[in-house]
Amino acid sequence: MAVQNNIVTGGINLGRITLNETDTVRAVLQNVRNILRTALGTVPMYREFGTDARFVDTPINVATPIIYAIIREAIEEFEPRCEVVDIDFVPDVSNPGALLPTVRVRIKGEEEYVV
Repeated sequence: MAVQNNIVTGGINLGRITLNETDTVRAVLQNVRNILRTALGTVPMYREFGTDARFVDTPINVATPIIYAIIREAIEEFEPRCEVVDIDFVPDVSNPGALLPTVRVRIKGEEEYVV
């Protein structure tokens, strides 16, 4: 799973990480991006954080529902301020056989955003 480095979400540019983000929308979207970019087991002292990569080398038609569930569960667990509305997958033209997820989330008390 790959996520673009410079993500523009709902008009909000999330190019750089801000550790003390005060804007709730930016903070939540940044957290969702970090969840998607972090492989499960790679954060010291917080090994359960991130997304599981057990779908690697799995045929796309089998991997898609697995990835969907992994993304949904990780976001629900690690960013309770939002809910996943939808996840779409597009083939990565620069990396045949890879999928790029587009995750639509609703921030509680706010509008929908795409990550």
